[in-house]
Amino acid sequence: MGLLIPHTGTVIWMLIGFLAVFFLLKKFAWKPVLNALKQREDSIDNALKAADAAKKDMERLNQDNEKIIAKAKLERDKIIKEARELKETIIIDAKEHAGSEAEKLIETARKNIRAEKDAAIKDISDHVVQLSISITEKLLQEKLADDKEQKELINRFLREVKTH
Repeated sequence: MGLLIPHTGTVIWMLIGFLAVFFLLKKFAWKPVLNALKQREDSIDNALKAADAAKKDMERLNQDNEKIIAKAKLERDKIIKEARELKETIIIDAKEHAGSEAEKLIETARKNIRAEKDAAIKDISDHVVQLSISITEKLLQEKLADDKEQKELINRFLREVKTH
């Protein structure tokens, strides 16, 4: 049992050595170690705060992006709607313009046809008149070959004119 129980002198020397090492470590090593741990803790806290700030910034940017995308979709829909309305307006205007142009062309064609018809009727009338005059001339020349018949025809015409 003597081996398990240390001598008092050994215990005192061990205690003096322990205290000397403890004070040396406290004076020279403990502050730098604690400072290094404090700096490490501060840098970890700063990194966590920066990560939280970055996370919030990303969330804000995502929300802004969603707002921008929603606004762009609304703008796109508005532009598409306006384009469709413009297309419909252009089609309607084109149809109306084509219809009015067709009406103008039809009216012009009708006027031309009427004018040509009137000209043809006048031409035919002139030919008929000329033909009638020619036939009448020939008949009269044949029938009124002598003076007595001519006088008789003139008197009859004068009587008819006076009675009318």
